[in-house]
Amino acid sequence: MGFVKYNQKMPKSRLSLSGFTLIELVMVIVIVGILAITVLPRLFSATTFQSRGLTDQVQASLRYAQKVAIAQHKFVCADFSSIATNFLTIGATNTCGTSLVSTSGSGNYVLKVPSGITITPSTTKFSFNALGQPRSASLPDAAIATVTVTVTGDIARTITVEAETGYVH
Repeated sequence: MGFVKYNQKMPKSRLSLSGFTLIELVMVIVIVGILAITVLPRLFSATTFQSRGLTDQVQASLRYAQKVAIAQHKFVCADFSSIATNFLTIGATNTCGTSLVSTSGSGNYVLKVPSGITITPSTTKFSFNALGQPRSASLPDAAIATVTVTVTGDIARTITVEAETGYVH
């Protein structure tokens, strides 16, 4: 065949060789292995998903309670001591005697707390007034400090209800 001149192109048979080297393949396998060891246990922990889900559910429930209080011009109470039987109640006074119907339309508004997850509120019972502001469950005109609810499972997640506006975040 002979030598290839500087300005000539290489034969096609030499250019068609392509692929990954053994070192590149081994490095990819090592990186995928490290990721599998560190990430997979976090993905398959049920407590993580249940804790986050309950946090979102409590936050949405408190926002719902505030919106119902504003829309119906009544007090809506959140009682964390009876979260599994009668979490949200509604009434003309801050004692809120009537159970709030669940969003599905049947039964009381309750939340199911999975095992291994705890809810710790700064105030066990409080209400939203007709303006959506959080108020003391015992005194209807008494403003309360910022309410915090901590949901603890894999990590502690905090929900805050602002004192003046009732903003839930």
